[in-house]
Amino acid sequence: MPCAGAGGRLLFAGAPRRHRVCGPDRGLAERLRLFQRLRAAQERPDRDGAGDGAGDGAGGGRLPPGTPIRIALPGGGRLPGRARQTTPFQVAAQLGGGLAEVALVARVNGTLQDLDRPLECDTDLELLDFSTPEGRAAFWRSGACVLGAVVEQFYGATFCSAQATEDGFFCDVHMGDRTVQRGELPALEDACTAFARAGHRFERLEATRQQLAELFKDNSFQLQQIEEEVTSPVATVYRCGPLLQLCRGPLLRHTGLIAALRVLTSSAAFWQGAGGRQSLQRVAAVAFPSAQGLADWQRAQDEAALRDHRRIGREQELFFFHKLSPGSCFFLPRGAHVYNTLVDFIRSEYQARGFCEVVTPNVFSPRLWELSGHWEHYSTHMFSFTAGTETLSLKPMNCPAHCLMFAHRPRSWRELPLRLADFGVLHRNENPDTLTGLTRVRRFQQDDAHIFCTLEQLEAEIDACLDFVRTVYAVLGFSFRLALATRPPGFLGDPETWDRAEQQLERSLRTFGQPWELSPGDGAFYGPKIDIRIRDALGRQHQCATIQLDFQMPERFELEYASATGGSARPVMIHRAVLGSVERMVAVLAESCGGRWPFWLSPLQAMVIPQAAEVEDYAREVQAVLRGGGVVADLDTDAGATLARKIRRAQLAHYNFQLVVGRRERDRGTVSVRTRDNRQLGERDLRQVLQRLRELRDTRVPDAEERF
Repeated sequence: MPCAGAGGRLLFAGAPRRHRVCGPDRGLAERLRLFQRLRAAQERPDRDGAGDGAGDGAGGGRLPPGTPIRIALPGGGRLPGRARQTTPFQVAAQLGGGLAEVALVARVNGTLQDLDRPLECDTDLELLDFSTPEGRAAFWRSGACVLGAVVEQFYGATFCSAQATEDGFFCDVHMGDRTVQRGELPALEDACTAFARAGHRFERLEATRQQLAELFKDNSFQLQQIEEEVTSPVATVYRCGPLLQLCRGPLLRHTGLIAALRVLTSSAAFWQGAGGRQSLQRVAAVAFPSAQGLADWQRAQDEAALRDHRRIGREQELFFFHKLSPGSCFFLPRGAHVYNTLVDFIRSEYQARGFCEVVTPNVFSPRLWELSGHWEHYSTHMFSFTAGTETLSLKPMNCPAHCLMFAHRPRSWRELPLRLADFGVLHRNENPDTLTGLTRVRRFQQDDAHIFCTLEQLEAEIDACLDFVRTVYAVLGFSFRLALATRPPGFLGDPETWDRAEQQLERSLRTFGQPWELSPGDGAFYGPKIDIRIRDALGRQHQCATIQLDFQMPERFELEYASATGGSARPVMIHRAVLGSVERMVAVLAESCGGRWPFWLSPLQAMVIPQAAEVEDYAREVQAVLRGGGVVADLDTDAGATLARKIRRAQLAHYNFQLVVGRRERDRGTVSVRTRDNRQLGERDLRQVLQRLRELRDTRVPDAEERF
């Protein structure tokens, strides 16, 4: 178990010497002393703010310490405070009700910051706990720091980076030829738990590039990160025990808030440096504010394993993958039914909403991607090849081709808005290590569409896109969250255009009426976007739909239309998808419903079951009638199985309906109907059954078995 040692070193009684891969870090104590000196200087009351990032998270213009300020709370509450003295944590403690125990980070005038960082001026304050995406991200970012500190000490390794993900966190370390063994993970987890319980504070410092170079002079990995990623005069460094990490934050107040931590896996990773790829070890984990949270997570993992779309795909014969086409899915007939039914659903919405479906090429010259701006940002993710003397690339997205389609002849304002939809095949060169069933593939299709419109039409089009999302997700049974993603580093175009686009999306979100959040810096390089995250039956979130504004691509392609007032004008472009990758949506739906597909989407709609061999001919006739009416119907002619076994087998396979036929049904032209939940609906006329099944299919109800 660890205990704090001199100079911030940690000693792990449970870590035998065989774990260590290098000698003690003799410069650590010196670097920690430097960190503390710089932090003490930064916190001096007489400091004027130069070089410490004044205003980047605490609300802009700094006031003298102690100046009275107003603190506005959600719901209209107000509290007094003191500039550069009052912290969000103090506000949480003052409000009471246990808020100080559960609050993790604060949103201050729209920007996230640490709870112990003083407010600098009048403030709109929101306190965020683990139930919020921002609070959860900060919690797992802090957990990654704990993991990094412990792994570095446990193995004597060199810390490279740590990162929060959608479902936990990981850290990468350099260990030479040494690897993290699976059998070592329990001891590593115990060490992390002990480290967290020690209550190490997360201390924040804003350092200049020169100070960063001194703080990380013995870590070539973080020096490279500073060189490549730090573009501002200062950057944020956090200390957690013996660990110094370049990190934007915000983080928790101290490690004691991490009540439960589980180390999950270890694997190989790579660092792309000047000397080529260096092999690293990646350790992944998850953490929670309570032991109950970890227990709930484990139950969800167990349930998710039972619902894994790869298992469902295998058991229901929906799809498979093959090593001879890595990252590309083979959809079997049942899987193709689900796939095509989803596409047909979107097509029906396209027809009702004024979209025109188009077909565009798969192969393009890199000149197209250079013109669109994708080559600079995306070329490493594209499949390129040589044909004769030409270099060609498989398209990873449809938008540049749609720009060519818009530009191929003169356009008039009367044609706008022009809504082009494309289910074309896309290819992206994903890392082999990231290929995970249908959720990350190299070959896929999207319900991709691009809208070309005037500035005056923009608001109505964004509103219609949001309504499209709401309609489709209501049918699929998903709730969803909205986020406005603003301009990232390295964005194309001028800030004024981005401001206008972001303001337009914000107006549409407010009009839409559902809660939304801000995701600063998460926009595409060509424009801001609205990200939509769905929540499945297991409570997990998935990024599928998106709505993106683009003022840049029409400029790059010099798109124009004849305006109503004479002369030419530039259209605005909207990128939008609802399902996103159809492959990914099949995976999400399979896991959300656990293989119990809603009838309209199901590849297992009906099983026809003859009671005896003598009525098999009538059973085949029933199957033919159903199939002729567009219902997916299979037939069980297993002569060695009893009727009860056939019925049970169909129910366990999740056939929505079982249609049992015997002599009585044959003579009357009827079928006896059962559901997969073993509800007996009685004997019904075959033609009426077909009519009712078609009605239930066409209305896409989620509970056809109950409504039959």
